[in-house]
Amino acid sequence: MRRQGYDGVVLAAPTSVPYARYSTETAHWWIARALRAMLGKAGIAPGELDGFSVSSFSLAPDTPVGLTQHLGLSPRWLDTVPTGGASGVIALRRAARAVQAGDVDVVACVAGDANRIDSFRSLLSGFSRFSMDATFPYGFGGPNASFALLMDRYMQEFSATREDFGHIAVSQRTNALNYPAALMKAPLTLAQYMDARMISDPIALFDCVMPCAGVEAFLVMREDEALRRDLPFAQISGTIERHNAYPEDPEGVDLLQTYDDYPVISMMQFEDLGFCAKGEGAAFARQRDLTINGDFPHNTSGGQLSVGQAGAAGGYLGLVEAIRQVTGQADSTQVANARRALVSGFGMINYDRGVCSAAAIIEGGGE
Repeated sequence: MRRQGYDGVVLAAPTSVPYARYSTETAHWWIARALRAMLGKAGIAPGELDGFSVSSFSLAPDTPVGLTQHLGLSPRWLDTVPTGGASGVIALRRAARAVQAGDVDVVACVAGDANRIDSFRSLLSGFSRFSMDATFPYGFGGPNASFALLMDRYMQEFSATREDFGHIAVSQRTNALNYPAALMKAPLTLAQYMDARMISDPIALFDCVMPCAGVEAFLVMREDEALRRDLPFAQISGTIERHNAYPEDPEGVDLLQTYDDYPVISMMQFEDLGFCAKGEGAAFARQRDLTINGDFPHNTSGGQLSVGQAGAAGGYLGLVEAIRQVTGQADSTQVANARRALVSGFGMINYDRGVCSAAAIIEGGGE
């Protein structure tokens, strides 16, 4: 079956609110900050916003329905996307189809979460029925242990080394030093990566993201609306939402944004996105410069490994950065002549895998 394109629908106003390691503010507060900044940037009054898509792990006891009253919104199209690291691309897909169908004119896609002391542990303890029944009671809680199994299996099967994963982490830290909002401000060397304390063998400290509070957002609208408002925009070349499947033809992309809660997952996405064969991810990464000025720019803001993981916003981080890149708005992280970007999402780890995956290719379409 031939999938319909996304002609006439664009992405605009990429917005990031600087993260905080800990915050006493609620997810509602973070989402409101992004929404105000984004609508102000686009010259859109709250009353003109008729579509709202939300991803958050910490809105409870509210849902996006309750959030509309907190924010004074009256959208005629409302969505919630609970797919973790795949949320950004999935929100894009759903919002774009709603705009295309004429159900809505402008959709604000927002993902954000709070992070108080000990809130991450509380989130993990009730993350899923599986975690509550089969891992946490036995001291196997959280994603570190599950990803340690994945990483160990990958290393054994494909002869990858910790140095190979370190190349990804160190490159992303180099990129993050150019991104003012990154929480990780100190340079990282491969020696520091290798000497870091072990967390869940073979995963060590710099293989892990740092939980934090923050928010990411973007607008989905008709192309003529973006032109009318004189907004730089990105066009959608293709997307897919299917487990372990991605858009075809990754050739010709100027940069790649992978979901990176651990370097091993980025390496696996290099393979599954078609940049190299299965098992060749380590050699592929080893042979390339993954920094902003390199031959294969990857996670140009520093990714979650160096910017931080703000809950559901982690699923938006790469997409928001990609929109900035292809519209020439990335400032200090801008890749020269970047016009086409591939973004992939991977989320909701259960026992042995993430159960959500999605990807999109976007291209700069307006200056």
